[in-house]
Amino acid sequence: MAFEICYSPEAVDHLLALTKFEQTTDLDQVEQQLTHQPQLPTRRRKLLRPNSIAPWELRLGDLRVFYEVQEQPSSVVNVKAVGKKIGSQLWIGGERIDL
Repeated sequence: MAFEICYSPEAVDHLLALTKFEQTTDLDQVEQQLTHQPQLPTRRRKLLRPNSIAPWELRLGDLRVFYEVQEQPSSVVNVKAVGKKIGSQLWIGGERIDL
């Protein structure tokens, strides 16, 4: 069963803050990685400790995609935020975030 990918308005704003290359990389990889079995942990996908952003993280190089999965009534992956890892710091929407 394929999952539909849905970006929140905040995640769209986060994407627009990235370079065009990063945007296309993000969109392509999210489609490839999260369409099937988004709740299966892999080297790139990880279940996070409880936090205010989202329960799952997808790592794409320096980019981080935070998402949650909804299986009922339809199968949807809701992308909540897109950030960039710079050194040991996570930046989302121009703000430094501590998870």
